[in-house]
Amino acid sequence: MVRSGRSRIAALSVTGVLAGALLVGCGDDGDTADEAKKPAAGRDADTGDGATEAVRSAYDRTAEEETARIMLQTRTSAEGKSATVRGKGAVDLDDGDSVLTLTADGQQIEQRVVDQQLYQKPPAGQAPDDKPWVRIDLRKVAAQQRAGNQSMNDPAQSASLAKAIDDKDVVKKGTATVGGVTTTQYRVRVDVAELPDGAALSKQIGPTLPMDLWLDDQGRIRRQQVDMTIKAAPRPEGRSSQRSSEAPERVTVRTVLEFSDFGTEVEADAPPAGKVTDLTDEATKQQRSAR
Repeated sequence: MVRSGRSRIAALSVTGVLAGALLVGCGDDGDTADEAKKPAAGRDADTGDGATEAVRSAYDRTAEEETARIMLQTRTSAEGKSATVRGKGAVDLDDGDSVLTLTADGQQIEQRVVDQQLYQKPPAGQAPDDKPWVRIDLRKVAAQQRAGNQSMNDPAQSASLAKAIDDKDVVKKGTATVGGVTTTQYRVRVDVAELPDGAALSKQIGPTLPMDLWLDDQGRIRRQQVDMTIKAAPRPEGRSSQRSSEAPERVTVRTVLEFSDFGTEVEADAPPAGKVTDLTDEATKQQRSAR
């Protein structure tokens, strides 16, 4: 397969896993463990400590279930065009291992995350080197993103969302049914300045990050929706701006996650090494060229 094919698969691989990365890995943070033991509803108010506490403790309460079935949808729009990635499968909320089937452009991709290694099986004939699977080391990609102040794309930063929320940032919107379960919806504005690399990040997505959470009567997340408008990062002085005319200046991304069947079994096994092509270098090069 030609090099452009490798790059396309690397791009889709990174997009697919980051679509589901906002919650995974947040269970080990520990700073809000005591809060998770408190009543989820708190006091019955539209704003204030009750709503804020419910949102802050939701990540721990969800992660305590250890595993869940997951459905995701990520819609990316730029310059009047849009693309949607849908996925369904199961996830380990503690270590981030997962098994998903992703659908994009009418094609299906089998995806596994095992020990922070992302494996994807593209449609027949689309994988490089006549091997059915490709692999990306997510730790290396995350390190590259941190170097570029792209911390919102790092799964390890997910718990920081809850810490960047204050009373003024949370509003109870009412109730709704999600997957047959009655939930309470909260509208949240995350203070981007309080996130890791917040000063640099706010230049790309603005001062606040809009997020909606639907929590069940046990305070667990049943649905999470995050809306981002990403501005092109300013290029360092002296760097070539040749690619600036190719990339859109503003991209909107809506990611919706739904969780169900807590405690479900997750069987995420790495494919045989001889059937895998490593695309980690392609993915990290893509991250660098995008800045």
